[in-house]
Amino acid sequence: MKYCVETFDLTKNYRDFSAVDNLKMKIKNKGIFGFLGPNGAGKTTTIKMLTCLTLPTSGTATVAGHDILKNPNEVRQKIGMIPQMVSLYGDLTVKENIHLCGDFYGVPEDLRDSRADELMEMVDIKYAENKYVSQLSGGMKQKASVVASLIHQPDILFMDEPTIGLDPTTKRILWDLVEELNSEGRSIILCSHDMYEVELLCDDVGIINRGVLAAFDTPQGLKDTMIKERKNEKTSRSSNVTKIVDEIQKEASPEEKASFDKIKDYVEKKNRDSMELSVMINNLDENVLSHLKNLPITYEITKQHSGRIVIDMEDSEESVNQIIASIIENNGNITSISTKDPSLEDVFMKVTAKKEEVGEE
Repeated sequence: MKYCVETFDLTKNYRDFSAVDNLKMKIKNKGIFGFLGPNGAGKTTTIKMLTCLTLPTSGTATVAGHDILKNPNEVRQKIGMIPQMVSLYGDLTVKENIHLCGDFYGVPEDLRDSRADELMEMVDIKYAENKYVSQLSGGMKQKASVVASLIHQPDILFMDEPTIGLDPTTKRILWDLVEELNSEGRSIILCSHDMYEVELLCDDVGIINRGVLAAFDTPQGLKDTMIKERKNEKTSRSSNVTKIVDEIQKEASPEEKASFDKIKDYVEKKNRDSMELSVMINNLDENVLSHLKNLPITYEITKQHSGRIVIDMEDSEESVNQIIASIIENNGNITSISTKDPSLEDVFMKVTAKKEEVGEE
């Protein structure tokens, strides 16, 4: 099976409102997929349809190779769900909740018990197996929820904001668990607003907005696309302004033409392909700065109070190497260096904002 989930014009309408609109999406089998979207984008509705909690208005999907309309029971046997709000019974113990889930899926009693013990050990909740769920902390409840969702050994695990409200240590434990489950061959579909979490864990990312799949790629692929779009926008802006200035310049006097040439030169500089490099040099002095400023690839250098410098420079494959070489040749000691690339959050904001503008137009 190449895809764990595949949708075919999946649509869900509520009266005159289309929550999910002809969704076509293929999620690779045995990977970790990040499903993103702003509130009200159709993300939750999509997950409800894929997990057979609600019927689509039209279209369909296959989950673990089974059609959600024709074989919903087979789909349910192949999936596990960790909801954002823990849905265990507070007046039952951890063990009782897990056993109840095992019984629901028809797991034989001896296998259920041994599997429950193994899973509780894996997520480090065994010590609390006889505690009532209502007595547990948020992190402990989420661990118990993970065990309950895995008791029937699902092929696909849906996780809806699994780490929201958790402390950093518990978050790390759950991240490690996600990677461990994936290494065992399970497909993970992660819904999250934590961009760091998604970028850390996910192989592919889909962004849904207004019921439509707005972007789909690897996290780095999405960022690379944004970098290309920014370059194209700069080139387009520069070209448009230059054309306008050229038209005006045709009727200008010789003295005015010189001024227009300066305008064109300024526009070209403002819209050139550039990149930012942040460098910390613990023995920064004027000699190092002077040599960096004189490099032909350097446009501007900003010195910060911490001793860090931010260099606006030509965007080329050799630029970073030239900057590093200049610093070392002038006895500068580099302690950290980084480029300012768009983050996954930048991509998310741009993709969702762009779709809103199109809708408004």
